[in-house]
Amino acid sequence: MGMDMGMTLDGDVNLDGRVGITILGSGSRGNAVLVGTVESALLIDAGFSRKEILARLATAGLDPCVVKALLITHDHGDHVSGARVLADHLDIPTYLNAATLKHLGKRNLVGAKTTVFDSGSTFSLHPFEVRPFSVPHDALEPVGFLISHTRSDGMTVKIGIATDLGHVSMLVSARLADCDALVLECNHDVKLLRTSDRSLNLKRRIGGRFGHLNNVDAVEALAGLVGAKTRHVCLCHLSGDCNDRGIVEELASAKLAEIGRSDITLSIAEQNAPLETIWL
Repeated sequence: MGMDMGMTLDGDVNLDGRVGITILGSGSRGNAVLVGTVESALLIDAGFSRKEILARLATAGLDPCVVKALLITHDHGDHVSGARVLADHLDIPTYLNAATLKHLGKRNLVGAKTTVFDSGSTFSLHPFEVRPFSVPHDALEPVGFLISHTRSDGMTVKIGIATDLGHVSMLVSARLADCDALVLECNHDVKLLRTSDRSLNLKRRIGGRFGHLNNVDAVEALAGLVGAKTRHVCLCHLSGDCNDRGIVEELASAKLAEIGRSDITLSIAEQNAPLETIWL
């Protein structure tokens, strides 16, 4: 997924055939995640401007030419603000469900090439299989994605992504369980939200079952989501003023240790800069 096709993993393993995950940025001011091989990648959401996404790709050492499609989780601005301009600039199709397309079309936020998917049906975007699934969030038919890829060594890897959800439903649990890598929202600390200057209505919306996942609920969910195959957990969409990176890291590390999975690599997404690519 980088410019150098000879890139290696840990210095001696060739990345050709591997799958990389790069969180370009995550938070209330923008979200974008790149999943792909060195030759072909999918961008999940485009919540930054075209200029900013291209700059973050460059910072991460990633070539925008490998991006073959844009997948949209839901219609909120921090996930779609750059969708039309970026998709048209890269001349790539945008994949989204009908409800999201209808709403974004009215706001002129969809590129010229669009493909509609059913939220419960798997579709192929070679060399990936993409399975969208419904998530509980206050948007028009929001989804998460389960992305599968069979590597050149015959091993199938799965990446589960759920960036905005008020609670972990039974469906979400079923789709995200035992992924090789998990990208999950960990939005706010309940106490920090309660004592913040935000309006009561906004606090209720964020803390509700169709709002955003709080730290404790996100971390407790890991016990049921982490499986034998899981090697990476990335917690994302941290609130800038109602959360603390240190709190999240402490809670998540303690939970992984409690369930005997200190072997899992834990990362926490940043709002202002991309994370280092995780290779599977």
